[in-house]
Amino acid sequence: MELTVVMPCLNEAETVETCVRKALACMREHGIEGEVVIADNGSTDGSQQLARDAGARVVHIAAKGYGNALIGGIRAARGKYVIMGDADDSYDFTGLLPFVEELRAGGELVMGNRFKGGIAPGAMPPLHRYLGNPVLSFIGRLFFPSAIGDFHCGLRGFRRDSILRLGLQTGGMEFASEMVVKATLQGLDVREVPTTLSPDGRSRPPHLRSWRDGWRHLRFLLLYSPRWLFFIPGLVLMTLGLVAGTALTFGPVYIGELAFDVDTLVGASAMVVIGFQAALFALFTKVYAAEEGFLPEDRRVKRLVDIVTLEKGLIAGGLLALAGLVGLVASLAHWGGRGFGELIPAESLRLVVPSATAFIMSFQTIFASLFISILGIRRSKETSIDIAASAAEEAAEAVTRESARS
Repeated sequence: MELTVVMPCLNEAETVETCVRKALACMREHGIEGEVVIADNGSTDGSQQLARDAGARVVHIAAKGYGNALIGGIRAARGKYVIMGDADDSYDFTGLLPFVEELRAGGELVMGNRFKGGIAPGAMPPLHRYLGNPVLSFIGRLFFPSAIGDFHCGLRGFRRDSILRLGLQTGGMEFASEMVVKATLQGLDVREVPTTLSPDGRSRPPHLRSWRDGWRHLRFLLLYSPRWLFFIPGLVLMTLGLVAGTALTFGPVYIGELAFDVDTLVGASAMVVIGFQAALFALFTKVYAAEEGFLPEDRRVKRLVDIVTLEKGLIAGGLLALAGLVGLVASLAHWGGRGFGELIPAESLRLVVPSATAFIMSFQTIFASLFISILGIRRSKETSIDIAASAAEEAAEAVTRESARS
């Protein structure tokens, strides 16, 4: 079978029959061998029987959620290709041919683009059309090397085997973003075709909750991009802190009538420490995610981890600690020069703050080196070859025992 159209369904009695008939009619018109699968998520309004009467195959998905319903429907699909779309009659199931043609031409994920195909009046709330979708799609393109213009279009086609290999896990609306992000990171052939969006045919409100589901999409994009979540903010903080701290170590800095002194130096020190910690978290996340298979291996990170070994990390941490110790000895000498009496903060803090910062960063470096070494310990995993070899060995032993008895 060439194509399966999968529709998630939760109480869509008003529209599911229309959607099924449109999809089947499109496949008959263009000579596509296919089926429609309704991934029912616990409907109580008779949607299941209406879908069957229209010619669909209904599969029951117990785990609640848009993503759970879709992944269950995709697993149940019999077609080489799958096109997914909502069962609310907002997407045009008579226009499936462009998706199929792109899939036949080698595309592994073919996204619809509603902004290129046309959005009918009233089909998308202004909040989604002018803020939510454009902003989240822009963030997706910024965080990941993707040219997709509509990250959240619900009508999309893909090779079933390619998508199942991605190991999609999210059960909610963020499933849409997860598919695009993982397909991009794994180097799948991702394409885009214009599609239209019409007002849905339901009399009840949609399942989508704007702010809750928008946040879930944004949260997913951030968690899958340690570079933007940790590294870039950390690098900016650390750079600003270093520049400001270096300037203030030698004396006050005046900008017009504003005077920046040791109070600002303490803030700059905090920026350096927080920024350095954030950059380390980016490294931790990259190493862990690559080891567990959440993210593809980053060659630059792997090269850095190979170069900066545990021993080199310990040496770097030791040198920072030595620099901090030298600074603290100098500050102690400065205090001794004052007879160990009351100090002038504007003088003493210029020695103490940079020294304490170096000490803190030295221990961060040492602990980070140890932690990355722990993350790099590979667990032995039993492969299919190992299992087959064990089974063959057990069978041979059984034959030997039977021969000995006889």
